[in-house]
Amino acid sequence: MKKHIPNLITCCNLMSGCCAVWAAFHGYFNLAVTMILAGAVFDFFDGMVARLLHVSSPIGKELDSLADVVTFGVAPSALLFDMLGISLRHTPWVPTLLGIGWLAPFVSYIPVIAFGMAAFSAVRLAKFNLDERQTSSFIGLPTPANALFWCSMAMSGSYHFLSATSYLLLALALSLMLVAEIPLFALKFKNLSWRDNAVKYIFLAGCLVLIPLMRTACFAGIVIWYVLLSIVNNLMTARSHKD
Repeated sequence: MKKHIPNLITCCNLMSGCCAVWAAFHGYFNLAVTMILAGAVFDFFDGMVARLLHVSSPIGKELDSLADVVTFGVAPSALLFDMLGISLRHTPWVPTLLGIGWLAPFVSYIPVIAFGMAAFSAVRLAKFNLDERQTSSFIGLPTPANALFWCSMAMSGSYHFLSATSYLLLALALSLMLVAEIPLFALKFKNLSWRDNAVKYIFLAGCLVLIPLMRTACFAGIVIWYVLLSIVNNLMTARSHKD
């Protein structure tokens, strides 16, 4: 019986993702974000429970990725789809396109581009399953981090002041980061020494500053901070190896 417990938790993650997609399509941003966050909690505990019960299995690993594609791929894409639709109404170049007869029908399909991010998320998860380099760090942006970014954008009401162009550029940048061959540090502490964990302590200190400053948009700021700090850390590590 206990071997099914982790898979049951993973299925709760999947169901949370499905509910988030439904909520996003109906414009219930708060509910969609809540469901994505609930999925993240289930995603955290399924692997932990599997290790504690010593019931890890290949099917559990595959099921986990399938659930993550929905919760951290399709659901944030659905949020972006809605936010793009809203921001299009406030984007200056949209009326110009609508004035060009043959282009007008295509404007309503622009938000569909958001689901390209779901495809990049699926590729990211497939690579993660096969990549043996990602045991203690990440190669490319983790899908939960990308999902948290878009949750934060939805909660902050960014669609009221960001243009569709900004959303498309952000989606493109983050989609490429999902599959980029860029090492990103993981928040795993083997000990508490400053020397071994300096970048992690600096990251956490930055988070403490960003949370009160950015409030509902803090996760977006934290994800950007995480990527930038990882890149700086990579450059400093490469430089120290040369010296």
